[in-house]
Amino acid sequence: MFLLALNVFLIVVGALMDIYSAIVIVVPLILPMATAYGVDPVHLAVVFLANMELGYLMPPMGENLFLSSYRFKQPLLRIYRSTLPYTAILLVAVLLITYVPWLSLALLETLERYGYLAR
Repeated sequence: MFLLALNVFLIVVGALMDIYSAIVIVVPLILPMATAYGVDPVHLAVVFLANMELGYLMPPMGENLFLSSYRFKQPLLRIYRSTLPYTAILLVAVLLITYVPWLSLALLETLERYGYLAR
């Protein structure tokens, strides 16, 4: 339940805030809670970044969409419609990343197992 609430919160933050500001302001707030729930910090970072990108594609800000509209000289509504399938794919990927921690931790665990990385 915590991860679902975290996803919703981070998508809203990503829709309203720049990613660098969100890192500075939001990460210190959610890191202790995530640690208390047993979420690995590396997994939390991957979930955070994936949700921020999903939030960048959501109104009201939709920074990536505004930039694309300006760059390609297309109406914003056309950009929104053309990115909907990819936004849905990204949403599925965010849910997979969130609920299957192995996807974001497998490489790290492999490096630790063979002694290339010490945590």
